[in-house]
Amino acid sequence: MRGEGEMSDKLILGGHEFQSRFILGSGKFSLDIVKAVVENGGAQMVTLALRRANLGGEENILDYIPEDVTILPNTSGARNAGEALRIARLAREIGCGDFVKLEVIRDSKYLLPDNYETVKATEILAREGFIVMPYMYPDLYTARDLVNAGAAAVMPLAAPIGSNKGLCTKEFIKILLDEIDLPIIVDAGIGCPSQACAAMEMGVDAIMCNTAVATANNVALMAKAFKLAIEAGRAAYLAGLGRVLNKGAEASSPLTGFLEG
Repeated sequence: MRGEGEMSDKLILGGHEFQSRFILGSGKFSLDIVKAVVENGGAQMVTLALRRANLGGEENILDYIPEDVTILPNTSGARNAGEALRIARLAREIGCGDFVKLEVIRDSKYLLPDNYETVKATEILAREGFIVMPYMYPDLYTARDLVNAGAAAVMPLAAPIGSNKGLCTKEFIKILLDEIDLPIIVDAGIGCPSQACAAMEMGVDAIMCNTAVATANNVALMAKAFKLAIEAGRAAYLAGLGRVLNKGAEASSPLTGFLEG
């Protein structure tokens, strides 16, 4: 929960505890580097597009993800609530557990989430016992509807998927932080570790990242950089950021005293 002390600081999703606040998207990684990226990033949760779980085939991404990492299946490719429900149920049937990252996207140009269909799917999946983590455009009314529908967290986008443009929706995410009593996980658009750190300093509960790591020159090292940035941002939030002067300046050391006498 936001505001707790550092020693007891854990991310809690659907009753499950996580030490890491870095959720790694796996969609753009080749299978041979998934394990190294997960380990260097310290991620305890990794998303999985069901089409990459090649059960019985030669190349199965599940074989490359460490056993102690929680799989977060996503409903990538779903264009409406019905399609999202089918993907989520299939993921559970093949043994991916109760977690689901809910994505409903009709728009093929900007890949913006359909908030209305997302709320519909969340309500049904939550009733079926799924731990639903919906990807959404940061709109307060939708976020409240997702809370009422039984979401375990809300995952507002920072910028369009894959753009690496950073915190374009910063002010709207701030509103969610003020008004929504669920974990807020920034998803999509975070392009570099400093942006992840800035989001964590705001008080978001976790960062999900894929493209910024996958398109780096050294993906394993970039995963580590994100890990450290997220930890630094969380520590800064828990410590409480220093005040900002709107006018003038204030000396950082005393200007009088040592010259007297």
